[in-house]
Amino acid sequence: MKPAGRIQAAAEVLEDVFERHQPAATALQDWGKRHRFAGSGDRAAIGTLVYDVLRRRLSLGAQMGSDGPRLLAVAAAPRALGLSAEDVGRFCDGSPHAPAPLTDDERARLAAGFPADAPVHVAADVPEWLVGSFTRAFGDRAVAEGRAMAERAPIDLRVNTLKATRDKVLAALAKLGAAPTRLAPFGLRIPAPEAAAKSPHVEAEAAHGKGWFEVQDEGSQLAAALSGAGPRQQVLDLCAGAGGKTLALAAAMQNTGQIYAYDSDKGQLRPIFARLQRAGVRNVQVLQGGDQEALEALGARFDVVLVDAPCSGSGTWRRKPDAKWRLKPEALANRQAEQREVLALASRLVKPGGRLVYVTCSVLPEENTDQVAWFLETFPGFALMPFREVWRSAIGDEAPASADGSDQTLLLTPGSHGTDGFFVASLKRTA
Repeated sequence: MKPAGRIQAAAEVLEDVFERHQPAATALQDWGKRHRFAGSGDRAAIGTLVYDVLRRRLSLGAQMGSDGPRLLAVAAAPRALGLSAEDVGRFCDGSPHAPAPLTDDERARLAAGFPADAPVHVAADVPEWLVGSFTRAFGDRAVAEGRAMAERAPIDLRVNTLKATRDKVLAALAKLGAAPTRLAPFGLRIPAPEAAAKSPHVEAEAAHGKGWFEVQDEGSQLAAALSGAGPRQQVLDLCAGAGGKTLALAAAMQNTGQIYAYDSDKGQLRPIFARLQRAGVRNVQVLQGGDQEALEALGARFDVVLVDAPCSGSGTWRRKPDAKWRLKPEALANRQAEQREVLALASRLVKPGGRLVYVTCSVLPEENTDQVAWFLETFPGFALMPFREVWRSAIGDEAPASADGSDQTLLLTPGSHGTDGFFVASLKRTA
């Protein structure tokens, strides 16, 4: 397909996303089924363009003076497809499979770029109703943090130290441009592709099949490391999902002790079994999903209870940009209620002297520091462990500053740390 066809195709997909309220992945898949002539390179380029629009929907709309799919696709095309604004304007000629011609005003807007006087939510590319939350979290860095969350994300990998070393995996993935992560001690990073280039399919690599590494964002790796889980401990991964952090905990524990993996949704747990086998993990017991009675029967026996709580997912907007616009206030309120329920459950399972580690992939204070404050008020038998002390003990290096300026809890972000957005609070049971 020619660039004009890719831009027009992206506009058609965006129409399904905006007007038919389809998830972007579904809309792209449906478009591909209707246009089977499109090759893998075409589909990758169209997907890149669609997701770039969703990452910067407000700022692109302000630039073009319209939030219509056609002009949003046109505005994103220079960066997404590696083209000049002049070329994009020339390709919009109204021919079959090309966007309609641009007006003189649209050409001028495309060349001018983003307006400097845009309001905060537009400049940050976040929903207007969340501006207060961003300002609470980041102060005068709200726009910078929002714009960083509108960039493409790299591919991060965690070396499975039960089977390989970081140097060994680096050598195996040298052709992909892998390099050590800045903060996570066992992480590797493959940069985000330029323009419309395809991301490498890392799970097709032989090293992945051998269990040498797992795909896991650096922030998620750090959250697991900051749990403090170590050899011969009793550990509960309370919201285990597909098991990414469970695998990281098992490696940190050197396959000793016992990890219990639980999730309220047994469907979420299903992939964990194959992942445990591939990684060579032997110290994990997977509990029946949703059987809270059996879980609570274990009692307050755990050195560490890791709560990777259900949340808005705002920290992952680089990877799932349509979720940014689908999030509604009532959904956030529901997540907050779920977080309090799971924290209350976790409090009953930590042994005296043990720790509850609260993690979200969110940057919103309503899900993070507000919940910690509620927990400490409701459960006075717990005390916060300042994150720098936890970092020194778990990782050994000097801890970075928290993106929200806190000395007690850690907020990792794309803008401050180059990771997805992750919040970590360590709470020690004192009574």
